[in-house]
Amino acid sequence: MLITMINESAQQVWPPFVLVSGLLMIGVVAHADGLFESAGRVLERLPGPPAALLCAGIVLVAVVTAILNLDTAVVFLTPVLVLAARARQVDERPFLYGAVYLANASSLYLPGSNLTNLLVLAHTPLSGGTFAAQMLGPALAATVVTAAGVLLLFRRELRGGRRGRASTAVREGSAGIGLCAATAAAGLTLALANPALPVLGVGVVAVGLQVARGRLVLSQVVRALGPIALGTLLLASVALGTLARAWDGPAQLLAGAGRWETAAIASLGAIAVNNLPASVLLSARAPAHPRALLIGLDLGPNLAVSGSLAAYLWLRAARQVGARPSITAFSRRGVVLAPLAIVGALLAATALGAPG
Repeated sequence: MLITMINESAQQVWPPFVLVSGLLMIGVVAHADGLFESAGRVLERLPGPPAALLCAGIVLVAVVTAILNLDTAVVFLTPVLVLAARARQVDERPFLYGAVYLANASSLYLPGSNLTNLLVLAHTPLSGGTFAAQMLGPALAATVVTAAGVLLLFRRELRGGRRGRASTAVREGSAGIGLCAATAAAGLTLALANPALPVLGVGVVAVGLQVARGRLVLSQVVRALGPIALGTLLLASVALGTLARAWDGPAQLLAGAGRWETAAIASLGAIAVNNLPASVLLSARAPAHPRALLIGLDLGPNLAVSGSLAAYLWLRAARQVGARPSITAFSRRGVVLAPLAIVGALLAATALGAPG
């Protein structure tokens, strides 16, 4: 009986972790191609005040999160946004915190945007296109509300600095393999209900090509994947999934909850044990309101850095460029941003009649 429950939990858990591994590999290749650095140089040259620079950075984070996963976005774009702010001689804090807040807030667009999306929907697999159609309204609401909140909370820090000027300078770098791999991954994610192995294959091929060309070394790939952190979360997720199959407490808790209560429970679960293990614990049995559960699991982590793997990766990426992120400051602003985004996403889901 126990072996059966462990096997069922593992079957639910492995595809998301394989998928995110493939997406992180593609992110490494895109970084080696200079794709993210090129985007950063474009940001630095954009005309207008610092707020316009931040808005452009927010859009970049949202797009990369949607296509390549929020973990990829925070690892490679946090340094890009921080360095763009320094180049414009503006306070870097709105860009530093905006990177992680918007990555979490923009992780509802596609199944692969966040591991929790695939974990929760394991009982009823959907193609990426169907998922995107159902979640577009809530995802846009979460992104827009969070972006507006970041701009408002950091309005003082965005004053001053050097205004940008439009430039037609030629960008360096080649985005060939990275861009092709990202496009292929996006297509597979949209078309397939379980794109994990195909996307991993794209990532492996892209990495192999870059290694063969001397543009990458395997240690860079391993460092970006963070196998210890991923492996720890994988084991914790399987363990909690097994527990949830042996103990019906989480299922009973959600069975009597509506959409709003489900989102609140998911948010608290995310910051208590991280949203990946929480998603398995709360979705071991098919939840009554899976989209509301996703909204809480994806957006709730903006309440505290304990809520998502992305926050841990963000802290590491920020420190690599000499930034000094504060866990207290993260939660002080997140306690405002996360509830507003959750309310906005739930209202959008209700207004548009999104299922669950």
